[in-house]
Amino acid sequence: MLQFITNHSDRFTIAEEVQMAIEGGCRWVQLRMKDASDEEVRAVALELIPMCQETDTFLIIDDRVELVNELKVSGVHLGKEDMDPLEARELLGPHAIIGITANTAQDIIKYKGKDVDYVGLGPVHFTTTKKKLAPELGVDGVRHVVEEVRKAGVELPIVAIGGLTIDDIEPLMASGVNGVAMSGSIINSADPVAYTSEVMEKLLNTSKS
Repeated sequence: MLQFITNHSDRFTIAEEVQMAIEGGCRWVQLRMKDASDEEVRAVALELIPMCQETDTFLIIDDRVELVNELKVSGVHLGKEDMDPLEARELLGPHAIIGITANTAQDIIKYKGKDVDYVGLGPVHFTTTKKKLAPELGVDGVRHVVEEVRKAGVELPIVAIGGLTIDDIEPLMASGVNGVAMSGSIINSADPVAYTSEVMEKLLNTSKS
């Protein structure tokens, strides 16, 4: 499971980034435009929606619950300082995908039995795509969090995030996460379509082994 997260780039528009990730086989996109206005995010989302619908790609938007509701995209990703996920659920209804950000096992365990769909756990490494970074976990830190969370009986899917490259996939999947989220390593690669395709293949192979 790969989630591609958009990020500003001097090489590509966001629509081009998403098109390449989809061509590479990714079927889960998070539109993240932290410093943009709602109008700017709406304009980009309207470019992405047909692309995602044609390819059965889940499109979620970072933070902006009202826009998610208005545009009827697949769901929302909520950071710790964003709207409470249970409030977002009230607004978006039962079918929306709601993801939350976590940095510790406790962040995840408090949502045991609550109506959220997945957790973005990180940052695994330092990343320049996010401001106000929580402490880096490293692969060992991710493993410890996953173990603690599963011991507590929480079965929420966990997606590792933060500065990841293709070389992180095998150790991270071995640590017990259900997927990875990538941004910069795809956008900044020589060939984002080919890189995404390699990531998808590696995820497939690690889930088989």
